[in-house]
Amino acid sequence: MKFSCEKALLQAAVITAGRCASSKSPIPALEGLLIQAGQGVKVTGYDLKKGIYTTIPADVAEAGSIVLGARFLNDVVRSLPDGIVTVSTENGLNTRIECGGSHFTTVASDSGEYPELPAVDRERAISVPQGILSKMIRQTVFSVSDNESRPVYTGELFEVKGDQLTVVAVDGYRLALRREIVAAGDVEDCSFIVPGASLNDLEKLCGDTEDKVAVTVGAKHVSFQVGDTVLVSRRLEGEFLNYSRSIPSEFSVTVEADKNELVQAVSRVSIIIDERTKNPLRLILADGELTIACNTGVSQGRDVCPVKGGRDASLEIGFNNRYLLDALRAAPAEELKLCFNNASSPCVVTPADGNGSFSYMILPVRLKAGA
Repeated sequence: MKFSCEKALLQAAVITAGRCASSKSPIPALEGLLIQAGQGVKVTGYDLKKGIYTTIPADVAEAGSIVLGARFLNDVVRSLPDGIVTVSTENGLNTRIECGGSHFTTVASDSGEYPELPAVDRERAISVPQGILSKMIRQTVFSVSDNESRPVYTGELFEVKGDQLTVVAVDGYRLALRREIVAAGDVEDCSFIVPGASLNDLEKLCGDTEDKVAVTVGAKHVSFQVGDTVLVSRRLEGEFLNYSRSIPSEFSVTVEADKNELVQAVSRVSIIIDERTKNPLRLILADGELTIACNTGVSQGRDVCPVKGGRDASLEIGFNNRYLLDALRAAPAEELKLCFNNASSPCVVTPADGNGSFSYMILPVRLKAGA
């Protein structure tokens, strides 16, 4: 095998595919990247749960394939001077990487030891602009559960109905939902669950552009094609939360607030909260003002955020400050509506203009007297 390509292209490919290389695996080859030279150069990373492969243009003098350690290859390519990199093998797996006056030699692994990525048997397909998909993931993935006892909630539900795509994440304490109108292509109504780890990688692949991500849904796997890069992930199986029934539809108290003012007030009071004790935030609605307070026993914090509405309401409710801040910061609107029923019912955050593009639900925590 022998090929030459721009250092910047090879480095980008190694970083991209390296996101899916195993840090430690009983299959040593999976700790490496599969390099295949043919019509261009294809670089693949795979950890048996998800895989990424990307293709870059290259001058291929001799076709072939090898596996090189992901960390080693990343460190070597990053250290090379800018210019044309040449990768070649001789006498089997002896590999030479050179650029300018720099060169490295190593022994590669046989590509035959590298497991094959699963093929996605196409059942459904949709197309979503990269910018939209990236924002939908970023504004919901923080609510994915890390509790492996309920694997289905370690992923996000993707649901297509007509031309509407809904993405939902839930971890038992909060729920994040985003909706967007997309061109459905040849898709029928469908739903599937993608692991959060795969979505974190996908979000990094997407740019803030109108270029499309081609989503192919198979029986057990789903693939996302972003330009010359493809991410393949297993689907999670199981019954996901019926989110439409879980989010209350009627509320006794609603107020509207400026997002930035609310985030700043909550952030200021959160300064005194110790991560070890996790004292709750106390939200107090009275006389048309929303007071955010906390008492840790050692320190006290208090701030007031102006709100619209709720002038005749009286409510005191507690929240985990991080859960509340995650939702407020992710909400893609400048004006937010906060909806309540009582101190033991969840708070639902929606856009003040009622367009229905997002909903964040946070369960309250029980307040102790004087806490």
